Amino acid sequence: MPSSATGVATETPRRRTGLLLALLAFAQLIISIDYNIVYVALPEIGDGLGFSAQSLQWVVSAYAVAFGGFLLLGGRACDLFGPRRIFILGLALYGVSSLVGGLATDPGVLIAARAVQGVGGAFLFPATLTLVSTKFAEGKERNRAFAVWGTAGGSGMILGSLLGGVLTEAFGWESVFYVNVPLAAVAIAVAFPLIARDQLGGSRRSFDLAGALTSTVGTTSVVFALVQGPESGWGSAEIVGAFLVGVALLVAFLLIEKRSSDPLMPLRLFRNRNLSTGAGVTFFYMATFGTLLYFLTVYFQGVHGYSALETGLAFLVPMVAIAIGAQTAGRLATKYGLRAIMVASLLVGLVGTVVLGFSLATDASYVALIPGMVVMGLGQGAGYTLMFGAATVGVDPMEQGIASGWASTTQQIGGAVGLAILVAIANSGLEGAQGEALRAATTDGLRTAVFIAAAGIALTALVALGLRKPGKQPEPVAQGGATAATDEPQTAQV
Repeated sequence: MPSSATGVATETPRRRTGLLLALLAFAQLIISIDYNIVYVALPEIGDGLGFSAQSLQWVVSAYAVAFGGFLLLGGRACDLFGPRRIFILGLALYGVSSLVGGLATDPGVLIAARAVQGVGGAFLFPATLTLVSTKFAEGKERNRAFAVWGTAGGSGMILGSLLGGVLTEAFGWESVFYVNVPLAAVAIAVAFPLIARDQLGGSRRSFDLAGALTSTVGTTSVVFALVQGPESGWGSAEIVGAFLVGVALLVAFLLIEKRSSDPLMPLRLFRNRNLSTGAGVTFFYMATFGTLLYFLTVYFQGVHGYSALETGLAFLVPMVAIAIGAQTAGRLATKYGLRAIMVASLLVGLVGTVVLGFSLATDASYVALIPGMVVMGLGQGAGYTLMFGAATVGVDPMEQGIASGWASTTQQIGGAVGLAILVAIANSGLEGAQGEALRAATTDGLRTAVFIAAAGIALTALVALGLRKPGKQPEPVAQGGATAATDEPQTAQV
């Protein structure tokens, strides 16, 4: 009888932990669906609301700029107010802004709605990462949790592509926004009873308002300048002014953080080599891998004339590969070490991207693209799963929010910057081209962009070599000499 009681006692926390992981994976699924569902609907959005070829990227970039600009604030808000509260706030912003986006009748309203979605993501994403990092013990347990979380992201890419095609064909582009509303509502309803109330500790921490304002406005201004530069001209007053204002505010942010007693972003965290290196990996990963879906969408629809539904179906192969890579990465990292598998995943993705680049042609069949897309997807999925876990190893539980926020900030900035630069390169030879000449010029531009992305992936692998090579035991945190394992709550404490 005692043994039976013990079994029941241990089973209940395990079941609760499993449900929590399912909710966190569902939240990642929502973020991933929202990001990918828009890609397939871009041509219809452009035609319906009158976007130009260059300004259409703002449907993607407005989200990325706001996401990147507000992530530090979102990450610190998790530490100050608790990840549960911020998790629910992020979902609420997602739901409301998605409804507004579906009702939009002009480009300005849609871009504004996408920006608010980005703010929602800036709160939801670090909250989700914080809950994964603090509710699952470092090592095998957390690697498995990140594998499930990453697989949800890969599954979201598949569902996003398919849903985008099906919904756009059946109900119009507005439906790709409306679908987020019930998903967010369900997640909020489940979060209240499932996630334990935030325990913020006895000490009252101050909110670094000056740091929040300078970092948010500064980051947003810099990303705006980098994204808008190719269209407005790098020497235009708008771009130069935004860039200078952004840099000045970021310098002010660093000075404020250095002097603050309770900073938004404690600069001492950068002494954690994994956090600094992990941030670099997330930046270059998104500037390269993160842009490829955009270029495949242009290739399928602009060169081969695929419909939205056909494009969604075409994405099935790479998305399944991404999901497989994401699910496999956690097990391999536990066995061989996070750094080794992170580097290996990038090298696999590099090979696939190069093969894909050589496969792009105006008369290429879909079958000819499959080998490159599969190999690229395996590496892409594995790398995405591991890079966030790598960045937060050895960070104090009370600062996991801001660490996750910083890693996420570099991810979003990298995606926005990479997309802006590569779109400008891909479109550089299109002016005046029509008919078959336009198809050929589009293919050439896309191929060049893919090869440049491949070079960036190689650079990302070199950066990833800077991650610490772990031993059998977690390495000590720089402060206090405590190991990361002893600083982490046990899995049962949900």
